[in-house]
Amino acid sequence: MSGNGDGGLVRARGLAKRFGDFAAVRGIDLDVRPGEAFGFLGPNGAGKSSTMRMVACVSPRTEGDLTVLGMDPLTQGPRIRARLGVVPQQDNLDTELTVRENLYVYGRYFGLSKSVVRAKATELMEFAQLADRADDQVEPLSGGMKRRLTIARSLINDPDLLLLDEPTTGLDPQARHLLWDRLFRLKQQGVTLIVTTHYMDEAEQLCDRLVVMDGGRIVAEGSPGELISRYSTREVLELRFTPGDQDPAAVEGLAERVEVLPDRLLLYTADGEATLAAAHARGVTPLSSLVRRSTLEDVFLHLTGRTLVD
Repeated sequence: MSGNGDGGLVRARGLAKRFGDFAAVRGIDLDVRPGEAFGFLGPNGAGKSSTMRMVACVSPRTEGDLTVLGMDPLTQGPRIRARLGVVPQQDNLDTELTVRENLYVYGRYFGLSKSVVRAKATELMEFAQLADRADDQVEPLSGGMKRRLTIARSLINDPDLLLLDEPTTGLDPQARHLLWDRLFRLKQQGVTLIVTTHYMDEAEQLCDRLVVMDGGRIVAEGSPGELISRYSTREVLELRFTPGDQDPAAVEGLAERVEVLPDRLLLYTADGEATLAAAHARGVTPLSSLVRRSTLEDVFLHLTGRTLVD
């Protein structure tokens, strides 16, 4: 692993991306450290993918400074790309080829010898839990299997840095958990991960540190735990109502903060059960109630006034 002098694998200052009059990324600062899993959390259109494409050296920056693996993407793009693994939002596998052939062809792009690619493909199929499907065509595989193959393929060149854009979109819960397990193992092996996601549970599971993005800007940065303790309370009481029936005035003063959503009130409090008892004592009668711990979704709601998946 070699980064630049300050130990950052990715370093950005005032990084911006514009498409004509539209500013997708509006001057962000980033430092990604070797061996960590770093996340971009935010809704669609927040600027996560545009940032990722600049880091991946496939989209030039409009302004600002950016170094990746200690090099400048504008002048050393090919050298950087040779040491990156990239998992795009959409799987772009060769569906006519088999699982093994997909890995083999991709490895040859990197100029790896036949014997190296053969050994590497076998190892990666094991890692992706696809060894029993090695000679099956890709087309009929499940979404989760295709996603694991895309990740396996991105590892063929032993990258120093793995970029994953919305890695589990469209997967069922079981497939997502299996993928998280594989990514966790990579991190344990010392691979640095950068993940974009609009799933707060994914960010909490995978990321050591993350930035919350909204409208092309970074609105908060820290570990999941730090962000939750900084911007939220320990617990949240959710009171569900028929849409339009919730009355925030009825719970005034019961919580540190109240968020009004179309079908519920969220009461931010250190003790959800005590707050629920106090609401009942006031005659508040929701359709249902739930006490849960705070999540990154609550952080996002606090920072932007809306939910992650609008």
